Amino acid sequence: MTPQHDAPPGGETPSGPFAWYLRIPMFARILTALALGVVVGRLWGGHTAVLKPFSGVVLRLLGALATPLIFLAVIRALLKADVRGRDGLRLLFLLLSNTVVAICIGLLVANTVQPGLHAMIRAAPHALTQKPFDPLEDLLNKVPGNFLKPLAENDIMAVILIALAVGVGLRQIREKQHPESAASQHDVHGLIEGFVDAGFRLVMVLLSWVLELVPLAVFGVVAEKVGQQGLTAFLPMAWFVLAVLLALALQASFYLVRLRLGSWVSPLRFLQGGANALLTAFSTASSAATLPVTYECMTRRIGVREASASLGVMIGGAFNHDGTALYEAMAALFISQILGKHLGLGEQIIVVFMAVMASIGAAGIPEAGLVTMMAVFMAVRLPVEYIPLLLVVDWFLDRCRTAINVMGDMSVTCLLDGKQPQETVTENP
Repeated sequence: MTPQHDAPPGGETPSGPFAWYLRIPMFARILTALALGVVVGRLWGGHTAVLKPFSGVVLRLLGALATPLIFLAVIRALLKADVRGRDGLRLLFLLLSNTVVAICIGLLVANTVQPGLHAMIRAAPHALTQKPFDPLEDLLNKVPGNFLKPLAENDIMAVILIALAVGVGLRQIREKQHPESAASQHDVHGLIEGFVDAGFRLVMVLLSWVLELVPLAVFGVVAEKVGQQGLTAFLPMAWFVLAVLLALALQASFYLVRLRLGSWVSPLRFLQGGANALLTAFSTASSAATLPVTYECMTRRIGVREASASLGVMIGGAFNHDGTALYEAMAALFISQILGKHLGLGEQIIVVFMAVMASIGAAGIPEAGLVTMMAVFMAVRLPVEYIPLLLVVDWFLDRCRTAINVMGDMSVTCLLDGKQPQETVTENP
């Protein structure tokens, strides 16, 4: 069984005039941009407003990629998911339950700690005067009346509905084909799947280019905020970092409790055997780059069956991004608290749905969750212009949530392996 993850775009050795820049790790570039932004903000003071377009350009490019990424990722996931029968249903249940629990933990911590209330960032006037949110009316408006209009207008929820319909429809056509025409139809479906796959990879290449501009956005937003409001504007971001770390710790605890109840793998064996995968995930901030290490840890160090590792790591890992979904839900509530915009129950349910769907499109490369976060923000009418505030701390939180993503893959693998180790099953079939 082949991995469903993609290798990180740009994984080859950089060359050309900017090779020296591309060889610098992304987190180091972001930290450098952060330091330069503080210096420029202190020196220029109120004149730093001219730097706002730096982050604006990056946001526009990310917004342009959000719609095709989500659209193609959902269709591609439905087409490539080749899990059937009892194992397939169990894998689906484990993945969805892990993700929903992660989002609920994130919302619980965000509603309890309320990190946004400690922020001293002044909201733009237009951000406080948006149309009230009506979940029922908004849901009805998301039912697409035109196939192309949602794609053109970046209406993410409508795009997801279209993608789900297209993906399920293509799977039904493939499964109901007649044997006598299977050969010719196989070629057609192969062409369609190849087109979707090529489109997804193209968007990923474009995304990798835009992500190289993230340090520029960090520089612009930090310089502007420091110049206008001083360093105190960013000190409260520590509350958000602590809240996210608390939520991720609770999610990790949930994994361990679930293992204790539903798998032969003990929490201690799980942590000891999977330490290399978790450390690799934290150091690379890429679940895709960690994939071989994760598989090796599960089969050789922990000792689960290869069939379980193939399902849980290779296939499940393509859908399981619990840490990313948790983070995006918390980010939405954090920004809403900064703006003084209370998200009611209906809106938070929309956040849960969008975070689940957006996590499918969150590729296993560093910073890719930024583009899917825009989908969550747009679904509940939060201004995306505040996303750059999160870039200041995202370089660190990205590594933490990637480790949780990988830990989720590992926990699903152990649960799929059952309550008896491989040797016991072999001796007592």
